[in-house]
Amino acid sequence: MKALGDLDIFVRTADNGSLSATARALDLTPAAASAALKRLEAELGVQLFLRSTRSLRLTPQGERFLAQCRPALEALQQAGAQLAAGGRALKGLLKLSAPSDLGRNVLLPWLDAFQSQYPGVDIRLQLSDRMANVYSDPVDAAFRYGKPPDSSLVALPLALDNRRVLCAAPAYLARHGAPAAPQDLADHACLCFMLGDEVNDRWRFTRAGTAPLSVRVRSANVANDGDAVRRWALLGKGIAYKSGLDVADDLAAGRLQALCVDWATEAVPLFLVVPGRRQLTPLVRCLHDFMAPRCQELVRKIGPGAAGLL
Repeated sequence: MKALGDLDIFVRTADNGSLSATARALDLTPAAASAALKRLEAELGVQLFLRSTRSLRLTPQGERFLAQCRPALEALQQAGAQLAAGGRALKGLLKLSAPSDLGRNVLLPWLDAFQSQYPGVDIRLQLSDRMANVYSDPVDAAFRYGKPPDSSLVALPLALDNRRVLCAAPAYLARHGAPAAPQDLADHACLCFMLGDEVNDRWRFTRAGTAPLSVRVRSANVANDGDAVRRWALLGKGIAYKSGLDVADDLAAGRLQALCVDWATEAVPLFLVVPGRRQLTPLVRCLHDFMAPRCQELVRKIGPGAAGLL
């Protein structure tokens, strides 16, 4: 279904703001992805994107088409998943693993919406910041930050542009002030995540024209649970270096404030990981298609300044 594929490329490119990122996610060449967009524009008789050597953005016609295209594409993809399941409504047990903060505060309401749409699906969810072993643990798929180094795993992209955000509560900033640059973090209380015995107290930043910067921060509070680190930040106990997906709603509501936004932060792309192609069941594919646009919309909600991309 070439037309459906062209629509998928259009929506993903609009979400990513990058044709090359879309091509990588779909395992296509940039030329093939570009040809799909040109083919779609020719069929519609309108220009969907304004292109330059450094940017890609929707035209007004493209924005209107995206608003109508997205729900239609999701419906078509879900219908295809149901046909792949043998024409029956999707049903069965879906065993998932997710990081604690992301799972508890972001994914849970989305999973509720997924089950409302597919009431025949039962979910078994493991929340842990320990990286699940999709080979040996009793999970069908795992939400993971960072592309797995094991090339035999299949990693379906959910939010390729997600980055860390340096942030603190207004109450902390009122007492201690905001760091003007990452180097100033040495004078602040920092809230750190610990995996096993390793404390993540080296926070990395980059800026055009300067060498990459690795700052060793003072760990005021340390937890092996990402949700605990976020809660400490909301209470004004210090500065956190969190995944943007985890704090997007807090930033939008003003509960947290982004800091040092003229420095680029570490990339933490989110994937849905399965052991191999055989485990890409219609149910897993449907879950991915349901979650991906929501993750990408949450990343866009943060904005380039808060994500440290100015």
